[in-house]
Amino acid sequence: MAKTPDNKIKTVFEISAGGVVFKKEDANIFVLLIAVKNSTVWTLPKGLVEKGEDTKRAAIREVKEETGCTGEIIDFIDKVDIWFYLKEKNENTRHHKLIYYYLIKYREGSPKDHDFEVDDVKWFLIDEAIEKATYKRDRLILKKAKDIIYEKPNT
Repeated sequence: MAKTPDNKIKTVFEISAGGVVFKKEDANIFVLLIAVKNSTVWTLPKGLVEKGEDTKRAAIREVKEETGCTGEIIDFIDKVDIWFYLKEKNENTRHHKLIYYYLIKYREGSPKDHDFEVDDVKWFLIDEAIEKATYKRDRLILKKAKDIIYEKPNT
């Protein structure tokens, strides 16, 4: 991508949505993480919001695509604001992305049915997931999800 006329780096704005999918078994809380980048990164399922789509619908769609599982949104967790650079066509492009995360109660599906963009999907005890998550922002979202689940014990 070419530089803007004033020689500043081009900025691309994106909106993504995803979620923390959870289930309770006895006194345990399990959450889904996905593995990407040759299984070197464990992260939360998320993806770009399509034109005309709201963030809740996008979160449910992306979770289904990336994990093979569906569920219902229980609550909004948080919005993350990130900036990063990508080299595209020999030019650096700055990306500004807002990611909306929702707490999603598991209903059905199998992690074996994830899409091709994901290397692996696994259930983890929530505290294990907090430790396993590669990105600090994911660990913070998981901690907030845990707090919401404990604040709403009937979820």
